[in-house]
Amino acid sequence: MTPVSTPAAVNIEDGLTPAAITRNRVGAMTHLFPRGNLTNDEALEALVQAVDESITAHEFQLIVDLVSVGQVNSRGLETLFDLRQQLVRHGGWLKVTNAKPLVRDIFRVTGLDQVIDIVNSFNIDRPEVEKAPVRNESLRVGDLLVERGLIEPDKIEQAIELQKKSGKRLGQIIISKGWVSEDVFLDTLGEQLGIPFVVMRQGLVDPDVFVRLDAEVAQRLKVVPMFCVHGELALATADPQAITGFREIEERLECKIRPVLMRKSDIVKTLSDTGSDALYGVEMLEELDEDFEHIDGALPDDYTGIDEMAAESPVINMVNSIIQRAVHDKVSDIHIEPSQKKCRVRFRIDGLLYEVMTPRMELHPALVSRLKVMANLDIAERRMPQDGRIQVHTQGRAVDLRFSSLPGLHGEKVVLRVLDRNQSILDIDQLGMQADNVNAYKRLLDRSYGLILVTGPTGSGKTTSLYSAINYLNSLEKNIVTIEDPVEYQLDIVNQNPVRENIGLSFAKMLKHVLRQDPDVVMVGEIRERETAEIAVQAALTGHLVLSTLHTNDSIGAVTRMIDMGVEPYLLSSAMIGVVAQRLVRAICPNCKTEYLASPEIVERYGWQDKGKVRLSKGRGCAECYDSGYRGRLGIHEIIETDPDLQRLIIANASRDELTDYLGSHDIRLLFDDGIDRVLEGQTTIEEIWRVVNS
Repeated sequence: MTPVSTPAAVNIEDGLTPAAITRNRVGAMTHLFPRGNLTNDEALEALVQAVDESITAHEFQLIVDLVSVGQVNSRGLETLFDLRQQLVRHGGWLKVTNAKPLVRDIFRVTGLDQVIDIVNSFNIDRPEVEKAPVRNESLRVGDLLVERGLIEPDKIEQAIELQKKSGKRLGQIIISKGWVSEDVFLDTLGEQLGIPFVVMRQGLVDPDVFVRLDAEVAQRLKVVPMFCVHGELALATADPQAITGFREIEERLECKIRPVLMRKSDIVKTLSDTGSDALYGVEMLEELDEDFEHIDGALPDDYTGIDEMAAESPVINMVNSIIQRAVHDKVSDIHIEPSQKKCRVRFRIDGLLYEVMTPRMELHPALVSRLKVMANLDIAERRMPQDGRIQVHTQGRAVDLRFSSLPGLHGEKVVLRVLDRNQSILDIDQLGMQADNVNAYKRLLDRSYGLILVTGPTGSGKTTSLYSAINYLNSLEKNIVTIEDPVEYQLDIVNQNPVRENIGLSFAKMLKHVLRQDPDVVMVGEIRERETAEIAVQAALTGHLVLSTLHTNDSIGAVTRMIDMGVEPYLLSSAMIGVVAQRLVRAICPNCKTEYLASPEIVERYGWQDKGKVRLSKGRGCAECYDSGYRGRLGIHEIIETDPDLQRLIIANASRDELTDYLGSHDIRLLFDDGIDRVLEGQTTIEEIWRVVNS
């Protein structure tokens, strides 16, 4: 068996865009890792370019890993189909892996699963999902229900007699009598006719396809256009035998119909809701509780120019419900962004963005104005970026929101950073570190002086780790000073100072003055340039414990990064006492968690032969976790404590290969090793560790 090679590490400083594609050669196959949803031109063009590069390199067997893809639209499906055909012409193939439940359903309703295999992550010959139902017309739907043990034979006979008298369809009678549910009947009917049955949920309709059919026609025929792939329209219907209606739609849209079974109530609800709001969670408005209170930013008496809609109850309720839902779902950021045809609301949950709502485009200015009023900002200023702060009280606690607006081509994009002060400050023992790592971290913090660096990309929990360290060190006997941009959470006793670049008060200048304040511990939010790095090193050498963050891929990368910024190696070797590298990985959703036996290939690959039967866990996907199979995050860590061997390497300005050899020779547990331990403990998945550590 060909061993799996680790994908080349991507440099954080390279500034990967959401459309970037990571390409990795594994044996005879090439793995492509798209970032973000396959719904926009930039992402799809990047995928096409990556496939073209693979073909140029004579790589014709491609696996597209969809672990970071939450949504695919019709154009994305067509692109995947065309790329597969292109590879087939070269004697190759294209398969996908790690498809989320929603994406699998999209493949199923469009029939793309009949063309492109959805395979197991670790065995390309092992399918991960079943193919579409095979037509079984030899049995009547009633016989299939009896065969499945879902209904008694005498009930079918009663239904047939009632059918003769009333003229109603057999399914209507069985469902109305309550003998089987509508879901069970439609699923069985789908098996008989070879048609997939799905339950309507967020993301299962392409809004651009939905609007192609006149609303009047869709209402009359009780159908919902879902996706269109190369002239074949996936059409949701509760009556798969309405041939006349299908022909009318085929003539109107000049396409071929591919029927998909769906509950009639789902179809009616989707069609009755205005615009495309129903497709992306307008039910949020119905769930608004009464415990929401806006604390700061009451409406001023003298404002002018605000859209009248912004003061109306529906807009206020919509804004309140978005914020309340975000707090309930533990969202870190709320994105409200306009485009040419619609407004979009997205939540960042566990590091990934999910589209939850698409209000009508004409509501976007009113939503932005309402938020500006809450943040005490100028609602008439729409040409310049603005920053502000909103405080609300909901679900029994106060929550801060950092408001940021940015004018764009189609209007102002707003991002709200959600800061829940009651949950964000952690004790070191609550960071989720392994016991050995907790002890190593505490040993570093117990030193009286030296430089401790916490490294990782944006959003990897570095600031949380620093705050937990400050909590651990905080006491009346110590003078602790922080320099932050901005100050996110207020701590007792600690002297916290915000950076103000607009008046020339930078990290470096602030750090110079802080050192005159007789500090015992100094926390620098981030080392960005040479001057700050040099002052931090000097402070560590003169008897201060200095904590800071750095953007590098791993722990050993902090050494080369500091030297690259101009710090003298001999000074760094004496000042730096340790480095903590970390990542945040998504935890398996407890609501839909399931166990399975690891395959022999996985056991052999990771050297688990001595563990007997290895049971791993994964999430099936449910409404609680937005169909992702994950809910919440946990940290994985890699800690280096500086020893004489490492000091000698730093003084000699050792190469990256020599530093990497040092890690291996000293048995330092790497991020990937720590992640695999979490997999064995059933907390996360191998796919998630690969996504985070190797991308």
